[in-house]
Amino acid sequence: MGEAGDDASVSEALELFPKLQTALAEAEQKALLSGETDSNNAIVTINAGAGGTESCDWAGMLLRMITRWCESKKFKVTVTDFQYGDSAGIKSATLMVQGNFAFGLLKSESGVHRLVRISPFDSNARRHTSFSSIYVSPEIDDTIEIEVLDKDLRVDIYRSGGAGGQSVNTADSAVRLTHYPTGIVVACQNERSQIQNRAMAMKILKSRLYEYELEKRRKEQEKVEAGKKDIAWGSQIRSYVLHPYKLVKDHRNGFHSSQAETVLDGDLDDFMKAYLQWQSLGGVVQDTGMDDL
Repeated sequence: MGEAGDDASVSEALELFPKLQTALAEAEQKALLSGETDSNNAIVTINAGAGGTESCDWAGMLLRMITRWCESKKFKVTVTDFQYGDSAGIKSATLMVQGNFAFGLLKSESGVHRLVRISPFDSNARRHTSFSSIYVSPEIDDTIEIEVLDKDLRVDIYRSGGAGGQSVNTADSAVRLTHYPTGIVVACQNERSQIQNRAMAMKILKSRLYEYELEKRRKEQEKVEAGKKDIAWGSQIRSYVLHPYKLVKDHRNGFHSSQAETVLDGDLDDFMKAYLQWQSLGGVVQDTGMDDL
């Protein structure tokens, strides 16, 4: 930028270059986040898979991973439903994540997540494999109409869980909604009244129904496209190996990182970017195998 010996110009250029890189990265991300609901808030549901304590502990680790990522983005996280595991971790949790492009970024995490590690619950220190799922749907605003008929809905009222002592909720205020046609079940127990919990549960249900319809359309389109392969092991998307080596690998696009602890601590930006780039190229499955893990 400057002539030889012009240290001031060189110093200014070195100072501006990182800012330029950041601006370009943000511009690229906005170009990739162009979906109809990408800018919306996100509703994240985490469920432990089969496997008892191991899977519940893994679901708890995934909850921490997502929460730490949200904290790094200064997103607001509200827990709308939560069930502890019998011995450790969680059975399920539902989060409302509020922030710019929350859904567009977090949708990369939807699917089954696989963990391979030496189990802390095994006295023989054997290697265990655990599965838990993350489901992400956009919060639907009033501009998108989703009709839910009363005849298609079952409403259950029950007592909210709490921390105990004065925090115990002695009224039956928690609400669970079951949508018969799709089998989708949502619950909310964090609000003070039954009316508020029902309103929040209905909002979550409509968001889930919206994403359900979009997923049906995507699957129908995949059947039409020649050469499209099914994802191995159901809807599994990513593996986290902590033993005998450390590796996190996304099986949709092949992106991987050896910094497993960092990823589990919420450093998901590179995986999210790789997913968005993969999606913009048509989402062709590059790696469905497990042999290299």
